[in-house]
Amino acid sequence: MSIYTAGSLKAELNERGWRLTPQREIILQIFQNLTRGKHLSAEDLYNLLQTEGEQISLSTIYRTLKLMARMGILRELELAEGHKHYELNQPYPYHHHHLICVRCNKTIEFKNDSILKTGSKTAKKEGYHLLDCQLTIHAVCPGCQRALMPL
Repeated sequence: MSIYTAGSLKAELNERGWRLTPQREIILQIFQNLTRGKHLSAEDLYNLLQTEGEQISLSTIYRTLKLMARMGILRELELAEGHKHYELNQPYPYHHHHLICVRCNKTIEFKNDSILKTGSKTAKKEGYHLLDCQLTIHAVCPGCQRALMPL
């Protein structure tokens, strides 16, 4: 995992026979400037770009998000809302995991170095290059548990 700049993204895309389009560069910049802990769906990103005056189609956004996730630039997250969200794939020590309430969708980020170490060790043992290692825990938060309790 590494921090991507427009230059490093351009080099990697060129290596794979693709090019750095203005749309890809804009999308990378959006994720680089996001507040830590913020996750965007394709629709969230589309709406954000619209408010900033950028005219990037939703289909281009979907394709770019998928490409950047396959390259390891973005993390693709299955949160409780039923659609994918994305965030910048940050290297250690910013690497984190997610605890999600399946009732209210509250998401808590947490660190656990042993998960990353196990993933890294397993990938290395099998000859793989680790791009990401994430644990997502689906649970019911204390507030929703209280709401479910009979009086």
